[in-house]
Amino acid sequence: MHEVSLSPEFNKEFVELRAKAEKGNGEARYLLEIVEKGLAKLMTSPEAGKHVPKRLIPKEYVVKYGVTNLWKLNLDSYWRLIYTLEGDRVKLYAIVLEVLDHRRYNRKFGYRS
Repeated sequence: MHEVSLSPEFNKEFVELRAKAEKGNGEARYLLEIVEKGLAKLMTSPEAGKHVPKRLIPKEYVVKYGVTNLWKLNLDSYWRLIYTLEGDRVKLYAIVLEVLDHRRYNRKFGYRS
């Protein structure tokens, strides 16, 4: 098992999502389920997603988090889990930065919608 941590911003969103899901919000419950599946996949294999080439990494991530690598894990219904890997050959862990829907992902990465 590998370690997976959440960025402070995503952790706050994740807590809010869990609270909405517990109150019976069906959409939040579904999103929570697919995010948890994605986190479980990263615990098994941190390199489960697709590596984003350096030239395509949005500057926001470099400035805000100081990332030198970026990965995306495609979730159900066109949601994407964006994360970076830290560590070395002995211990590798994933830091989840955010989860984006298709539209926000396209905007952030400069793709046309």
